[in-house]
Amino acid sequence: MKFKTVLMAVAAILVLAAGVPMLDAAEVAQGKCLAYSAEDKTIRIEEFDINFSHDAPYGNPTGIVSEYDLSRAKVGIFPEGGDVVRIAYVIENDQKVALKVMNVSKQDIRRK
Repeated sequence: MKFKTVLMAVAAILVLAAGVPMLDAAEVAQGKCLAYSAEDKTIRIEEFDINFSHDAPYGNPTGIVSEYDLSRAKVGIFPEGGDVVRIAYVIENDQKVALKVMNVSKQDIRRK
């Protein structure tokens, strides 16, 4: 009986420990860079959907334009207008704050 109780307690702790990292998971957006400002530390993109095809390997434009704060972001190769970027971000005070920015056009691992 005691063994069963200990086993259930360990299982509960493992389930909780596995779920905690998912609480802080960032959201991800991908799209075409419309404007990038190093001075203001912002980027504006037109978001893409997730309908990938041979003609649209990064998805199709949705028409949704979003702006992200890059003040805390790790940025790989800095984007230029027209580049496809992938942004991991969190929402803080109704503002999208980027954590990481990948310039997919210039860092695409599928080309390797």
